[in-house]
Formats: sequence, structure tokens, C-alpha cells
Amino acid sequence: MRSSLLQQAAFRSFFAGRLVSLLGSSMAPVALAFAVLDASGSGHDLGVVLAAHMLPLLALLLVGGAVADRFPRRTVLVTAHLGAALTQGAVAALLLTGHYSLPLVATLEFLNGALAAFTTPALRGVVPQLVAKSFLQQANSLLGSAGNATKILGPSLSGVLVVTVGSGPAIAFDALTYLVAAGFLVRLPLTGASEASPRNTVPADIRDGWSAFRAIRWVWVGTLSFCLLNLVQTGTWQILGPQLTRQLSGETTWGFVLSVRGVGMLASSLLMYRLVVRHLLRFGQLAGVLGALPLISLGAQAHAPWLIAAAFVAGLGSSVTALAWDTSLQEHVPAHVLSRVSSYDDLLSYVAIPVGQLCVGPLAEAFGAFRVTAVAGAVSAAATLIPMASRAVRRLPHAQPDTSAPAADSCSAT
Repeated sequence: MRSSLLQQAAFRSFFAGRLVSLLGSSMAPVALAFAVLDASGSGHDLGVVLAAHMLPLLALLLVGGAVADRFPRRTVLVTAHLGAALTQGAVAALLLTGHYSLPLVATLEFLNGALAAFTTPALRGVVPQLVAKSFLQQANSLLGSAGNATKILGPSLSGVLVVTVGSGPAIAFDALTYLVAAGFLVRLPLTGASEASPRNTVPADIRDGWSAFRAIRWVWVGTLSFCLLNLVQTGTWQILGPQLTRQLSGETTWGFVLSVRGVGMLASSLLMYRLVVRHLLRFGQLAGVLGALPLISLGAQAHAPWLIAAAFVAGLGSSVTALAWDTSLQEHVPAHVLSRVSSYDDLLSYVAIPVGQLCVGPLAEAFGAFRVTAVAGAVSAAATLIPMASRAVRRLPHAQPDTSAPAADSCSAT
């Protein structure tokens, strides 16, 4: 193993492809929102377009996991990225030519969401094929750093493009990033077929994936925790967060809160490149408690400095949790079922988000927004600690880096 993962050609191509793709993906929501609002003047149209993207993503995740375990993951990723470039390019063309049509844009975003359902499970399975098990944490740290950096830069860059050249060119840029990413991904040395039985049908592969998911105790315990966390935290943060922050200290504070949280996530992912943890999953679950601090601060009607500080600390914890989870899956779930197990994890985690988003408004009206936010923060903290009751979570070992390699220079924690 060389001193840097980025010195390895295969991982370097994958990292470059992900960086470009993530930049485009972080820009797309802002550009698409302004594009639809400018073209239609209707918030209803935007809701339809966003739902059209999310529904196939949820509906096809399990199929995407089965496909990613059955076929070479490079083929799946390149095909999905080329398809995404085509669909986003078509959306851009409609906007640039002044031919906006809600049915057409919704259909294209539906296709884009379907392609994402195949991309996400395949990505989880690629990293272990490129990187030795003892260096998965470092690889995920680099990928997490890239993702967190694009979350900070992407929306701002998209906003600048929308203001200067319009939303159509901004979406066209997103399509271009998918095309460039496909060019990097096609160079990956991943041509072999999966170990999954070719005699099985896709539905049979999905059932086998469910059996594998249920058989690994720490996986389904952790997934249930994420499901509860998304149910109470995501909708509350997205809907009540800006409302209550504006009420307490103004709209500008909300922008600072989001930016500082992103900075915390970036700093944490960089730190985790060096930090060696003997029980990484346990460490990640404990760090996840920090993610509840902003909701608790809002619920307690804390002043802006406390809320901003809480957001930074929450970013630190959230990034550690995500990295620990991805690395643990890649280290301990057999490669031939990794994408399917990941798809069940993603589905059960994501499906709770719209439920929480629909419930938080009525709950706030019935019990008060500050009270609901405080309770959501407390439940979020508890949700991250529930898996700690399982010995399988507490004792899951983490593959240690090879201390003879220069890349493993690090500090240590338990």
C-alpha cells in the first residue's frame, strides 16, 4: 500500500469521478428549484418535480441493490451516470429553449430518480473492490471530505450560476458533471461478475438480500436506529428549523447555521483520515448523539451563538456516524450481498423522511413548535444510543490500518 490512497490509479479515478459527480449533484437542487419556479411560477409544480424524483428512488432501491450485486458495478455506475447526464441534459434543453412542460420535466426527473436507485447501492460496493480492508476508513474519509466540501461549495456556486447565466445553464453543468464522472468511472478495473448466482431471478436476489440483512444483527439494529432518527430529526430540522431560527434571531442566522454545520462535517471527515478507533461502529453511534444538539438548542430557545456552536458540533458527530457506518458495512458484509444489504438499509432509513416531514407541521400546531423541536432532539439522541444495547454493535471490531505503512500515521481512540 502506497503512502497515499490518491497515488493509486484505480482509487484516484474513482475519487475524481465522485468529486465531479457530487459537485454537480450538490448544485442541482438549487438550480432545479429556481428553474421550475421561474418557468412555472408555481410551488405546486416544484413539489410535483421533487416527488417525481424521490418516488422511483425509493421504489427501485431494492432492484438497484440486486442489479449491483449481479452485474459488474463499473457497468452499473457508468450506465447510470450516462443516463443521468442524458436526463439532466434534456431538462436543461427544455429550459434553455423555453419549452418548459411540467409533464416532461417530471418524467425526466422520474427517470433521474430511478437511475439514482441503481447508483447508490453500487457505490457502496465499489470501495471494497478498490481498497484493502485495512484502509477502508481512510478511503471513506477522503470520499466524505469531498462530499462535505461540495455540500458547502455546490449550492453557492449554483446560486451564482443561476443569477449570472440562468438556471438552464446551471442544470446543463450538472449534466456535464455526470458525463465527466462516467469518463473517470469507465477506467475502473472492475470487470468481473458478482458471486451472486446467475440462475437466480432479480426477485430471488432481492429475497436473498433480505435474508442476509436480517441475519446480521448489528446491521438491522443500526438501520432501525437510523429510521427512527430520520423520522423525528430530518423533517423537524428542515421545516421547523428555519422558522424558529428566524423567529429567534433572523433569517441570516439560519444561513450561518447551515454553513457552520457543513464546516463541522468537513473538519470531522478530514480528522477521521488519521484517527484509529478499535470499535469504529460504537464510536460512530456515540458521536451521533451530537447531531441532536441543534434541535435541543432550538427547543430551548437558545441565542444565535449557542445554536451556531451546536450546529458545528452536530456536523462533527454526523460525519463520524456516516463514515463509521459505511466503513463497517464494507468491512463486515460479504461483498456478494453488500449492495443488496445496503439497499435495504437505505430504503428503511429514507422512507421515514417523508413521513416525518408530513407529521411535523400538525404536531407543531397541536403542541407548539418549540416543544416539538425539543422533544425531537431528545428522541434523536436516544435513537442513536439504542443500538448500544446490542453487544453486536458495541463489540464489532474495526480493521486496523497496517502500521508499517506511512499512511497509517495516526492517533488512537477506543
